[in-house]
Amino acid sequence: MGSLVFVIVGAFLIAVIGLVSIIIFKNFLFPSKLDGVPRLLKEGKFQAAQRCAKAIISKNPRNYVAHYYLGKAYIMDNKHELAFMEYKTVNQNALFNGEIPEAEFRKDMAQLYRRFNQPTEALKEYLLLTKLEPNNTDHSFKAAELYEETGNAKLAMGFYQKTILSDRKNAKAYTAAGRLLFRNKNYSQAKQALESSIKLNPENYENYYYLGKVCKESKDLSTAVKLLEKAERSPEFKQKALVEKGICLMMAEQSEKAVDAFERAINNTKDPKNQETLYARYFLGICYEKNRKIEKAIEQWEMVFKINSKFKDVGTKLSQYKELETNDGIKEYLTANNNQFNELCKKIAYAGYNLQCQKIETTKYGCQMICTEEKKESWMNAKQQIHLCQFYRTTEAIEDGVVRKMADTLKAKNYVKGMIFTCSDFTPSAHSFTEGRPIVLISKDILEALFRKAGV
Repeated sequence: MGSLVFVIVGAFLIAVIGLVSIIIFKNFLFPSKLDGVPRLLKEGKFQAAQRCAKAIISKNPRNYVAHYYLGKAYIMDNKHELAFMEYKTVNQNALFNGEIPEAEFRKDMAQLYRRFNQPTEALKEYLLLTKLEPNNTDHSFKAAELYEETGNAKLAMGFYQKTILSDRKNAKAYTAAGRLLFRNKNYSQAKQALESSIKLNPENYENYYYLGKVCKESKDLSTAVKLLEKAERSPEFKQKALVEKGICLMMAEQSEKAVDAFERAINNTKDPKNQETLYARYFLGICYEKNRKIEKAIEQWEMVFKINSKFKDVGTKLSQYKELETNDGIKEYLTANNNQFNELCKKIAYAGYNLQCQKIETTKYGCQMICTEEKKESWMNAKQQIHLCQFYRTTEAIEDGVVRKMADTLKAKNYVKGMIFTCSDFTPSAHSFTEGRPIVLISKDILEALFRKAGV
């Protein structure tokens, strides 16, 4: 009898211990109370935390603290879409009375809005955070970024300045302010902001890139090149810096170095269709054009045109040079070296206007000749009247400024007549200015006839 009692008592104790163990084990893995969820998150048990929060929500769908922790668990488990749904539920319904850490929630909410491309909503969260945590300059900085992103430059600058006033050592705020000031063409203040950022963080190569662009705009080309070379050290800014450096070198008439910079920019990308590559090819074509390597220029512009037919004026340039395929005279006029070009211009002036070259000099735009009419026997003793002839090798229409400058030269030198030759055309204002003045404009159509007359 005693042994039977012992067995019964033993069995009862085993059952009790087993039941208690099951309850402890179940509560450990699936805690029924909400305060167990933060512990599970802290331990990295994200899925267990999700199951626990869901169990609580299933019993009480209006438990928004549980919704918050479920969203938090989803974020930590990289399930951002699910987290976004939970956080929106909290944002729309919860009363922030201390149970939900509002500042932490707002930070998460703002990041989710940004992730899902809702910058206006993200901005609202950061503006709330600037009030919740006024000493945290990260909130004003991110609000400034979003104002800039949404096109409100004035408010963006205000919040960048607010960040700097609160934290004088915030290098990224100086960088962002400098970048925005540059884009707004406030170059002097942009320079100050970028230089301040460089003092605080010399390793941020974005500063050198934008400071180089500032110097380029102020025509300090040598300094710009040095700064852009520093920016090349950054993989993020290398291609952009090479393009800008190439433009600076092109402006400084260092075409060979500019060609090298543009070629390096083209080779420094895995995406031949990105904007920087298109800019590099476009300006490389400009360099080739200036060096009379027209076929190479056309090759670069055709590559750009295939990717983006509306890129700058590349379509117009290709159209203007299309005649090279059928017009040998235009081709020679554009592609000849300086000596060959000068001889060609002498032939044109003589065949078309009976003018003999007395002096010729190469210019940036082509060449300039001092000419006189061919002497006749009966005019041997007559005073030779001087003509000034300018030959332009360009596909762009000649502006009235060129014609006005010639008029001033004719008057100053007492030349009898001026003639401007071009393989393109003249603007209406240029034609209008010549009325009543001793200046003759020879456009492409007339020039082609002169080629034929001169046997070119």
